[in-house]
Amino acid sequence: MTMNDAAGVTRRHEFVLYFDVANGNPNGDPDAGNLPRLDPETNQGLVSDVALKRKIRNYVALARPEAPGHEIYMRDGATLNNQHKRAWAVVLPEAEDFKKLPKDEAKARELTRWMCANFWDIRTFGAVMTTGVNAGQVRGPVQIAFARSVEPILPLEISITRLAATTEADAEAKGGRTMGRKHIVPYGLYCAHGFVSAPLASHPVKGTGFSDADLDLLFEALTNMFDHDRSAARGEMATRRLVVFRHASALGNARAQDLFARVKAWRRFKGERHKPGDDRLDNAPPARSFDDYEITIDRDGLPDGIEIIEH
Repeated sequence: MTMNDAAGVTRRHEFVLYFDVANGNPNGDPDAGNLPRLDPETNQGLVSDVALKRKIRNYVALARPEAPGHEIYMRDGATLNNQHKRAWAVVLPEAEDFKKLPKDEAKARELTRWMCANFWDIRTFGAVMTTGVNAGQVRGPVQIAFARSVEPILPLEISITRLAATTEADAEAKGGRTMGRKHIVPYGLYCAHGFVSAPLASHPVKGTGFSDADLDLLFEALTNMFDHDRSAARGEMATRRLVVFRHASALGNARAQDLFARVKAWRRFKGERHKPGDDRLDNAPPARSFDDYEITIDRDGLPDGIEIIEH
């Protein structure tokens, strides 16, 4: 497979992703004892872009396990330099020094293009492939920002008991029982923004070849990724809304921040909807399900060349 097998996307896109968690930890912070990530100034929950990309990669690996061009570069247990050597074996099989790219720029680009063509996540998110065996670096057309909860969250620390001991000494000292803790968010609705750059996908030299089919697979993954990422730690997580803004041109027809502002999450209380943080919500009970929210899209006065697609 080569990068020319499919043309890169030629239209810019932005998207807004809403997902929620119930009685789970959506993204633990290893520097804080695996507590759910928090903005300490607002107490809003955070989920890192890396965590979301991991779930996307896992879905693509499940959905296209044998499809050419859909291998996953950043996967569990992968040795990255071995993947780079595969590109060298195809492009320059006689080479012995892998630390530097070939002086021939065409061959250097071919190495990077081979990686883009064969690995879906490189084609999508980009990669720095200069770790000893040099296959170049490429900037990905798809970028995702940190997700932030719509309202502040209050993580809970739950004590748990394990009836089995790890060692015989533990069994004797503790009577076979050991204590542990897990952290959960009772409920939180999160919002993340994403961007798809057409020039970074379709540029004849710098483009990764990220195609319309790749874009469709990305949106499929964003819609379904939580259904295949179940664990006791994460509780119940689900994608609630995916709103895509499609531009008519590569450079775009409106500013991203203006389009994002058209999608709003409202808190519902006593049959009315309010902006999160409204004083009228001071006596409202904490949200405990998606039914406590409403998501709206302002379609009035939509700029020319902008199409809204809901998933």
